[in-house]
Amino acid sequence: MNSVELAKQRFELISWGLDERLKRLMAAAEAKTMGRGGITHVAKATGLSRVTIHAGLKELENLSAENAPEDVAKTRRAGGGRKKLMESSPGILEVLKKLVEPTTRGDPESPLLWTCKSLRNLSAELVTMGYKISHATVAILLEKLGYRLQANSKTLEGSKNPDRNEQFEFINSKVTEALSTNNPVISVDTKKKELVGQYKNSGKTYRPKGQPEAVKVYDFIDEELGRANPYGVYDIGKNVGWVSVGTDHDTASFAVDTIRRWWFAMGKERYPEASRLMITADGGGSNGSRVRLWKKELQAFANEIGLPIMVSHFPPDTSKWNKIEHRMFCHISMNWRGKPLVSHEIIVNLIANTICYK
Repeated sequence: MNSVELAKQRFELISWGLDERLKRLMAAAEAKTMGRGGITHVAKATGLSRVTIHAGLKELENLSAENAPEDVAKTRRAGGGRKKLMESSPGILEVLKKLVEPTTRGDPESPLLWTCKSLRNLSAELVTMGYKISHATVAILLEKLGYRLQANSKTLEGSKNPDRNEQFEFINSKVTEALSTNNPVISVDTKKKELVGQYKNSGKTYRPKGQPEAVKVYDFIDEELGRANPYGVYDIGKNVGWVSVGTDHDTASFAVDTIRRWWFAMGKERYPEASRLMITADGGGSNGSRVRLWKKELQAFANEIGLPIMVSHFPPDTSKWNKIEHRMFCHISMNWRGKPLVSHEIIVNLIANTICYK
């Protein structure tokens, strides 16, 4: 099929929807693309006169996408097309705001009181109210209202004792005093208990593409391997730490035994002239302020090393201020992220190779 026959087919397929001007312009475009003899060929294919095609070529020379008349550049007349949602439904923003605002949690009349306020749920609720809207449009409207996806934020610390600031100032003064006299100050706590075995561990690590490490689907405890109970001692003055990993329950005896191991393995050598030992700890758990076994074991340890021991417990709901939390435990968690803790040996090696920089 030659170029003339192709041009004829194209013109016949679309000419029914073209006015005289567009027919002239289309014929001129065909002639221009054909080159020499194009006008004659197009005139034969379309039935238009050569004069008409010449006029179309002149128009093409004068027209372009930049300088075309407004009425030519537009496919719709002014004001045509579907109205914007804000124009067709002017009150939708206010309705959406009432659905999503936090106060609706306590409003028994709220239709989404017990439902996750996802984009699809919000759009479905708006549809039931008579609005035609998709979940993608809901996302755009929420952005206009200043809403963003946000997780819960741990900022509430419970009841605040009026003397809490004085307690912190007292602990800080005692720590500063001990460090200035080259006496050891340690921060102690129990790290989160970990399942031992081929279980998922939060975080990601680099591996060959498409080859993630396989772990168990369910986190049922392995009766043989059990759990790991890491108890840590962080030396505030020297920025070093010690962690004992227990296989039994986290008890006060285990906690004090960890401090004992730290002292004879590290502390005694680093503080040969020590006259006392200061310990900062949370108010609960195995080293809680009301745990009698903790006090009894500490007294036995003090008698063993011949040094007085001072313990300062942080006020309730302030455990995050304990130095060991953000100077040692967080680095351990980062070091073993994405790594299944399949054995106690691996746990000990990962802890031993953790470095926390000042």
